[in-house]
Amino acid sequence: MPLAQPDPGVLRRAQAGDERAFSLIVRAYETQVFNYVLRIVNDRSLAEDLTQEVFLRVFQGLPGFSARSLFTTWLFQVTKNRVLDELRASERRPRQSVQLDDMPQLEVVDQPIERAELMEAVWRSLAEMPVDLKLAMLLRDIVGLSYNEIAEALEVTLATVKWRIFKAREHVQLTFAREGLGETGLAPAATAVPHGLPAA
Repeated sequence: MPLAQPDPGVLRRAQAGDERAFSLIVRAYETQVFNYVLRIVNDRSLAEDLTQEVFLRVFQGLPGFSARSLFTTWLFQVTKNRVLDELRASERRPRQSVQLDDMPQLEVVDQPIERAELMEAVWRSLAEMPVDLKLAMLLRDIVGLSYNEIAEALEVTLATVKWRIFKAREHVQLTFAREGLGETGLAPAATAVPHGLPAA
């Protein structure tokens, strides 16, 4: 389901420096931003710090935000930039990864066992992916941005977004095959080649 946009009045007040209005925006999106960051960096403490830094950057940049793009698109562009900065800075710095059991539950609690196994396999597959594929797939299948919004957030072409998401879902399918799992429960068209793109 696509992310809702903030109330225009709340957004205008936040742009004018109203901290109470900005806190409403933070509460509306902090869970999505945190989960997105956590799935990329695999470190809960670091994800918490980065999420705070993202919203600090958003607060500082809000006066210059224009309606030329959706707020959520801009928010995840800021998020992506901060995460990539961190990944570049920490390439050679060893970090302790969290265990799968420590990751936040993004699915309903009473999901069938088979569905839970599939989702665990998806997270394992994501952990092995190149970051460019991971960024695109999470924005589509977890955050719920459209392909056009993802292209704007990641600052790449629409064709590049489609290709990255296709390759990411292909990676997940290979993980399913390797682990002997079925394909049910994956996002629609997960095995389809995006329109206009060659088969791998």
